Amino acid sequence: MKYDSPTQGERDFPMAQRKAAGRRAPDRPELRGLLDRARSITLTEEDLREQKVSFVYGTAPKDSEITRESARESVGRIRIGKGSGQGAGLAHASREEPASSSSRDASRRRTVRRGGAGMSAPAAGFPDSLIPVVNVASVPQRSPLRYPGGKTWLIPHIREWLRQTGPEILIEPFAGGAIVSLTAVMEDLVRTAFMAEIDRDVAAFWRAALEPDTTLQDRIRRFEPTLERLRELEHVPPATVAEHGFRTLVLNRTRRGGILAPGASFCRSGENGRGLLSRWYPETLVKRLDAIRESAQRIVFMEGDGLKALPILLRGWGRKAAVFLDPPYTAGGKRAGTRLYAHSSIDHAGMFRLLAEHGSNFLMTYDAAPEIVSLVHEHHFDAVCLSMKNGHHDHLPELVITSERLFA
Repeated sequence: MKYDSPTQGERDFPMAQRKAAGRRAPDRPELRGLLDRARSITLTEEDLREQKVSFVYGTAPKDSEITRESARESVGRIRIGKGSGQGAGLAHASREEPASSSSRDASRRRTVRRGGAGMSAPAAGFPDSLIPVVNVASVPQRSPLRYPGGKTWLIPHIREWLRQTGPEILIEPFAGGAIVSLTAVMEDLVRTAFMAEIDRDVAAFWRAALEPDTTLQDRIRRFEPTLERLRELEHVPPATVAEHGFRTLVLNRTRRGGILAPGASFCRSGENGRGLLSRWYPETLVKRLDAIRESAQRIVFMEGDGLKALPILLRGWGRKAAVFLDPPYTAGGKRAGTRLYAHSSIDHAGMFRLLAEHGSNFLMTYDAAPEIVSLVHEHHFDAVCLSMKNGHHDHLPELVITSERLFA
């Protein structure tokens, strides 16, 4: 109840009630004991993570697709800050009221801030995106893979891009976890998706996942990760595509950060001390694979260098094709892309030149490396900026690059 003045309070409460409220509370030893015990409890990182999971799941709309497991997968990107007002607190924007023209204009001028921290100015002079970064638990989790640098957070931009440009086919030369292709097909944003992946392990998974049978699902249901069995998977060469794809999925779900590159370590304590089982949800993985199998007829997969195939595809489809590019971030000598991926050597200048020469309808993500910023300006592309949080909790500018202005 809101009190505008003492007079308002006097109207709302009789005098007797106000006097009672001013008395000393009776001593309650049981309650006092509970409070004393609560003060002595030290919360661990695992406890805090589980509280985040409960918050995301408990506050989800009734008609959403958020499950406790999808909330648990996403808590690493939930950021709660100390700020106040718009932009502070939980970075969640799955439901928003329509903005007035004045508030939209103001949002154009604001720096993107998530979790109480942001950039002091838009990176490299690019404006902030009008579409906010969302809590990834609010987006359907369609990929079975946990992919380093995954783009679930980008899905609102992908939807807007495809709805505005209306392509028939989506081309994804760096498939990885393929959340963009899967979303585009399953939400009927395009008729067909073409995915390419040069990494043999990841490619084997997609080849197995797109098969019409349920071999992969059956293996998942029967498997329980132990360190001994995982070591065996690591060192015994797979004999079939199904075995190879299963091996990729298991290692991806049990290694720290989902990293498949040589030298990656397995999860130790994991969530709630579950260790190797922290990210192993058999029934959830089976459901995602079943959904992929239902859409497999609309997905074309190629194992190999997607960039080399891109000129041929663009000549054939032209502006009827939408190209999504999420290359390893290695421009300017970045080491993260080299460390996370087995294939990370990219001709960035050649990639930009190819997109410009074909007049492509594309959307690309990259960090604000000086080389990339220069290439955007050189080819007169458009870019907007988002503030993203990396694994070390640093806020870094991320660019969403397009052939035309869409998000500012």
